[in-house]
Amino acid sequence: MKIAVVGTGYVGLVSGTCFAETGNHVTCVDIDEAKVEKLQSGNITIYEPGLEVIFERNVKQKRLDFTTDLKRGIKDAEVIFLALPTPPGGDGAADLRFVLKVADDLGHILDNYAVIVDKSTVPVGTADKVHAAIAKNAKADFDVVSNPEFLREGVAVDDFMKPDRVVIGTQSPRATKIMERLYAPLVRQGNPIIFMDEKSAELTKYAANSFLATKITFMNEIANLCEKLGANVDMVRKGIGTDTRIGKRFLFAGIGYGGSCFPKDVQALAKSAKDVDYDFKILNAVMNVNTTQKTRLMDNLDVYFKNDLKGKTIAMWGLAFKPNTDDIREAPALYNIEALLNAGAKVQAYDPEAMENVKGLLGDKIEYAENPYDALKGADALMIMTEWPVFRTPDFKELKKELKEPLILDGRNLYEVEQMKELGFTYFSIGR
Repeated sequence: MKIAVVGTGYVGLVSGTCFAETGNHVTCVDIDEAKVEKLQSGNITIYEPGLEVIFERNVKQKRLDFTTDLKRGIKDAEVIFLALPTPPGGDGAADLRFVLKVADDLGHILDNYAVIVDKSTVPVGTADKVHAAIAKNAKADFDVVSNPEFLREGVAVDDFMKPDRVVIGTQSPRATKIMERLYAPLVRQGNPIIFMDEKSAELTKYAANSFLATKITFMNEIANLCEKLGANVDMVRKGIGTDTRIGKRFLFAGIGYGGSCFPKDVQALAKSAKDVDYDFKILNAVMNVNTTQKTRLMDNLDVYFKNDLKGKTIAMWGLAFKPNTDDIREAPALYNIEALLNAGAKVQAYDPEAMENVKGLLGDKIEYAENPYDALKGADALMIMTEWPVFRTPDFKELKKELKEPLILDGRNLYEVEQMKELGFTYFSIGR
């Protein structure tokens, strides 16, 4: 099939590359000339395990190409995916300017029937708005479909190629057949393609992410209670995670969720509820708890140093919001860096993939180390913000030698409490 993907961000690039891998011809469109030039030359613009190999293969075999010209990009396309940013506005609502601008442009240039697919995470009712924006000027027939993505950064290629389910919102028999044919190679093992109306599909995405964010936040609340009661959140997690009604995933306590999806999707769903005069109490509580949870370890640091961090040097391991990505959007590390700098401390950080992105945001406000141990040199404490595998089994002797004080504040519960005591560390973690 001939496919166009408008937007070459995280979702657009993964989706376009993976659709090309299943034999389709995919043209990705973006207004960023520098990014398109880089992609045209065979250089990938995001870090995602496994993506670069199939990206290079499909560019080489001319199934995947890139352009800044929307008209050229959609020419003869049967399916046009809109994978555009929908950042939160000041009131928490998703900003649809980019989506509706492209929809308006499509109305002027569409000259054959196509299925227009909302791949971006958008509020309920967006399919209707996109349809109206295209229909104002369209001379060709078209259908608008909602097809939310459920990609986890770090394993997005597997998620796309072997989806748990594919959700498609459409009431058009013609669009249904085309979307079913497009996704058939990805569900050969029997995982379902679930067809529903557009509004239900749009809400499904927000509901899924908000539920997972709630599950994470509930466990963080349990962890905070464990600290006051003298219980161990790891034991509680095992005790409830083996209940099949609950499940063992998303129960690890830590310093809150971040990234591009959970924060803005929870915010957007709460705003949608507010717009129809529904007080979504659970989601409001989730957002409030997550905000305070991100800097939970600062309390321990303040107590240890008697509320005087001025002149202290803090080593930080991990800047990305999660491992196996370079994404720093809403990363807890950024909130802790801000708190440390405001308190007069100096930060020496290391992350395997995200340092360039942080440099672009913070510049020389902090120092960047070439490896984990360089970040420790002369530091008064180590804070662990991201659970990268390289941090799981460090050389504790080297770690202790480089730190001024054997103080570790672990926001991801990587180490065993008893082991750290035996090694002579002062060790703070979450809920243990």
